[in-house]
Parts: sequence; structure tokens; C-alpha cells
Amino acid sequence: MPQKIRQHRYQPPPGATELLLFRHGESAPADPDHRFPLVDGQGDPELAPEGRAQAAAIAARLKNTPLDAIYVSTLRRTAETAQPLADVLGLRPEVDPDLREVHLGDWEGGLFRQKVAQGDPLALRLRAEQRWDVIPNAESRESLGSRLVGAVGRIHARHPGQRVAVFTHGGVIAEVLARASGSEPFAFLGADNGSLSHVVVVGDTWTVRRFNDTAHLDDDLSISGSPQS
Repeated sequence: MPQKIRQHRYQPPPGATELLLFRHGESAPADPDHRFPLVDGQGDPELAPEGRAQAAAIAARLKNTPLDAIYVSTLRRTAETAQPLADVLGLRPEVDPDLREVHLGDWEGGLFRQKVAQGDPLALRLRAEQRWDVIPNAESRESLGSRLVGAVGRIHARHPGQRVAVFTHGGVIAEVLARASGSEPFAFLGADNGSLSHVVVVGDTWTVRRFNDTAHLDDDLSISGSPQS
């Protein structure tokens, strides 16, 4: 009798690094009369109360999940989102400057939100052309992609065969998943605050496992039960 071959659940290839990509929690609202403080030219708001609740939900979901490291960007909203999980797991977050959000040029400090809310023609053009650098002095996709390839490569080199939580930004997650999938640049733009996306990296191959998973924000705190974990 020929041997029967079952379908098996996905397992990362040997030596692969699993990146659990979390968008930071909701940050403080933009105030037209007071721009956000800047860090290296980029807006650096703190978390809003809603964002702190999202950070706590992430920690509750991953409290029993084996993790080998936590990474954050230079902007405090990622560090503040990561801290509850770091406290639960006893891990010290590592800062990688290349995980910072796309630089929005003349629209930094909260102005980007205002322009989008107002339906500014340049904001509409940005979406239509899927290019950040339609904003004066904003970062190009080439620059963003280059530094993210470097950041992902470094994390992979440090953590082969391991699982890592990366607390970063919406524009970063969109670019990583676009490169992993070969999609249009903005196909994955719009990850919710506090959401989980999942990429497996082995060598130069990046594989998308999930996008915008918000189960932990909907009172489902199980990561192991996810069909794509």
C-alpha cells in the first residue's frame, strides 16, 4: 500500500527568522497649533491613552510566546508600545535607527495628518502615485527600502532560527510586506495601531505570513491558535 502523505502546518525553514511586526499604539492627536517635538527631524509624539491600552493588549497576547529579542525604532511611540511586553518577558528592547518611520519632509511634526484629513491635493497625489516623495523633502521609496533591507538583514543575521518582535511604524510595515510579496508599494499601507504582521526571513527571501492581525485588540489573546502562526 502506498504511503499516505498528510498536509502539514507551515514551519519556518531551518535558519529562518520570524519577525512579528507590531505597529506602535495610537499616538497623541495632532494639534494644528503645536507641532510634535522632533527627533532627527521626525515627529515624536507620545502614546495616547488608547495606545497604552493597545500596548498592554500586545503584552497580554504574547506573554506566553517564546521570543528571543525585541526591537524598536528611535521614536518613542515604539519604545512605549514595546515596554509592557519587555517587562513581562524580561527582555531589553534593542534600538535600530533604520526601523524609524518614513521621513515626511515638510509635513513632519503632525502636519501630514492634517493634510490627509483636509484632503490636500498633494496627499491625494501621494496615494495615487504611491510615492512618499511627492511631499517636499520627503524620503524616497528607494531610501526607505534600502535602510529596511539593511535592518531586516541585520536582525536576521543576529537571530537565525529565532522569533523576534519588532515594534515599528505603518510606513515601514507597508514597505516590508510590499517587498516580501512583490506587491504595489502601498498595498499594505494602513495597518491598524497595535496590529501584528508576520514575515519569515531566510537569506534574501521574505515570506508574508499575516497582515494586520488585531485579534488581541478584540479580546482574543491567543497567538498560538492563529491559523498562520
